[in-house]
Amino acid sequence: MSAVLGAFRLPALATEKFTTYEPASQDRTELSKAVDQLKNAPARDIRPVVNGEPVPSDHSFDQLSPFNQQHVLARVQGASATTVQEAIKGALAAKAEWLAMPLHQRAAVFYRAAYLFQNDYKYQMMAATMLGQGKNAYQADIDCIAESIDFLRTFPTLAERMYQEQPPFNAPGVWNRSEVRPLDGFVYAICPFNFTALAVNLVLAPLIVGNVVVWKPSPGAVLSSWLFNEIMIEAGMPPGVMQFIPGDAEAITKVVLANKHLSAVHFTGSTDVFQKIYASVGSNITSYVSYPRMIGETSGKNFHLIHKSANIRNAALKTIRASFEYQGQKCSACSRAYVPRSCADEFFETLAAETKQLTMGDNFTDFCGPVISKAAYQRVSGFISRAIKDETVEIIAGGECDDSMGLYIRPTVLKVKDASSPFLSEEIFGPVLAVHVYEDESFGPELYKTIDECSPFALTGAIFAKDRRVVADAIEHLRFSAGNFYINDQCTGAMPGHQPFGGSRASGTNDKAGTFTLLQRFVSARTIKENFGTIDTVLYPSNLE
Repeated sequence: MSAVLGAFRLPALATEKFTTYEPASQDRTELSKAVDQLKNAPARDIRPVVNGEPVPSDHSFDQLSPFNQQHVLARVQGASATTVQEAIKGALAAKAEWLAMPLHQRAAVFYRAAYLFQNDYKYQMMAATMLGQGKNAYQADIDCIAESIDFLRTFPTLAERMYQEQPPFNAPGVWNRSEVRPLDGFVYAICPFNFTALAVNLVLAPLIVGNVVVWKPSPGAVLSSWLFNEIMIEAGMPPGVMQFIPGDAEAITKVVLANKHLSAVHFTGSTDVFQKIYASVGSNITSYVSYPRMIGETSGKNFHLIHKSANIRNAALKTIRASFEYQGQKCSACSRAYVPRSCADEFFETLAAETKQLTMGDNFTDFCGPVISKAAYQRVSGFISRAIKDETVEIIAGGECDDSMGLYIRPTVLKVKDASSPFLSEEIFGPVLAVHVYEDESFGPELYKTIDECSPFALTGAIFAKDRRVVADAIEHLRFSAGNFYINDQCTGAMPGHQPFGGSRASGTNDKAGTFTLLQRFVSARTIKENFGTIDTVLYPSNLE
């Protein structure tokens, strides 16, 4: 056990600034070099990392660049069932030392990792996220650098606040105190492809409060996830505390969920997958040492509601950004919009003109890139094909698809007549926006109900209006329609410490990434009462005659 010889104060919390990568800047020059180096480098050999060491496996898969399906970025050896079992065993063995380590020592690992993200690994991580996950420089920077660093800095501060929360009352001769224990067992973290920073959030939130994590990265983001794992090792993370196990999702999850020491599932991904995991844990509930916590952020069908008093051009431009930044592959992306008939022509004209100007490719100047995988391409292009054949839908912009080299789908705007259409209710997770024109006089409870009930999701949404009465009314009536709600702004871009992110209903458990409430899901407090006095009778005063 480490001696704690001071009440250490953690560094002041500050968010990381974005890097702009403007033409002729040093940052752009260095990033260009890193991207070119990765384009020309041989495929990276990636293996599971268990107890700090790479482990061989008998099956493998490739991570391909969505910009060029012939470019193999990494050859990945997937974890076998035996490897997963060894990872769990090693994590549990490493737990005693990690949870006994004082918070300031754990925090030092996080701060060192933040420095490495800022400096030694910045351009490597940027290149891996750009080429591996199909991002442009701006989208990659706010994700894998700024937001990752924000999580690394924020979690120690939140944990410190949690540790300082103590019982307010002590009877004479009594000392009450609260111990913030980690959960009893290990945490299983399952990460998506679309944000490198989400791997940082999903893995590190449990770790800062003393848990150990078995971590399955997304096959679409293995290279950036592996680099993150390397950063944490270099930052001083003890072996076994975070176990890196890429591989087949179903096979790995089956082994993990069968282990009695599972204490929590920390998940970001599709609603269908999370519900299956939730059901599996529920059906197996009597076999666990404790009740596993289920923390999930899943799908969305996010909306922009435009009122006739809005600045229509501003609403249209922000709808384009929210819908087509990173090809609509954000949980928060806008995929449905509602515009009044009196403003519809101006709204559609702006959408069509501005969307058609969006360039696609892998250059710094391109706004859009490819979708992540062949499966995603087939799903989204199939959705567009359905729209083309539907007589109640009009294609306003886009609709073209090309997978000859990269997996490109033009940003597509659909004008949808039927307010109950599946195009307004089904998640797409691609660059497709469905817009419904409503009659001006129907704005109010009738329209709010349509927005609220046509989709099972409740992740993000926005109201665009100058009339404050309208804004106040929308906030009230759409209270449970979105976990993150925006006023005259796009429904994407939540930042740690600024707009805590998460949704409810079919969109997840709404535990808000990067917050105090999220960390609380990974602790199991113990109350300690110490009495300094003694008694010499069993009876209380009221028992005396």
